[in-house]
Amino acid sequence: MSAQLLLVDDEPGIREAVKDYLQESGFSVQVASNALEGWEWMQLNTPDLVISDVMMPQVDGYQFLKQLREDPRFQALPVVFLTAKGMTGDRIQGYQAGVDAYLPKPFDPDELVAIVENLLARRTAKAATTTDDLETPDIAELANQIAQIKALLTQRNAISQSPAPFKIDLTPREQSVLNLVAEGLMNKEIARRLETSVRNVEKYVSRLFSKTGTNSRTELVRFALEHGLAK
Repeated sequence: MSAQLLLVDDEPGIREAVKDYLQESGFSVQVASNALEGWEWMQLNTPDLVISDVMMPQVDGYQFLKQLREDPRFQALPVVFLTAKGMTGDRIQGYQAGVDAYLPKPFDPDELVAIVENLLARRTAKAATTTDDLETPDIAELANQIAQIKALLTQRNAISQSPAPFKIDLTPREQSVLNLVAEGLMNKEIARRLETSVRNVEKYVSRLFSKTGTNSRTELVRFALEHGLAK
């Protein structure tokens, strides 16, 4: 599955040219003509990397980056700035704001692809290390939670014959993750089933904990069964 990139640039010519080159290099590219449009798309999607212009109307690249870094979902998301501003002071401002790479226009598209590939490789390696650090010591606990979840599923009717009316807004992807958690699948299995990364699954599970006020997979499944949320 190719990496999903979000390209934000208010210049149609540059936006389309960069998009075409990235797609030819094997990436899946979503474009936005401004930061507001990009932010709106990201409320329902999590890209693997963002490429953004700096000089844009309404919300510039620095403000967009600040918005991303203040959101827990996107704090570690790789961001590349494409800009006509190439002064040292401007680059320093970008790095201080949390940008991962800064490529002044005009640029060689091959250099952009190399930067993107490098950042994605580093992110994948870091996610794998983090996942191992988090999951290895807790295998017994996770196994215990999975066992409890399966026990809950066998007792579904005892928990609630008719789920109490309850309204909670879940995105389609959150619903899919919840259904698979309720089947007793672990994050790696869910990632394979949904053809996404373990990191993305972890984000969705975290959001489900937040939206349901639960703290573990067992609590989440019980909550879902009691309120008729799991399908």
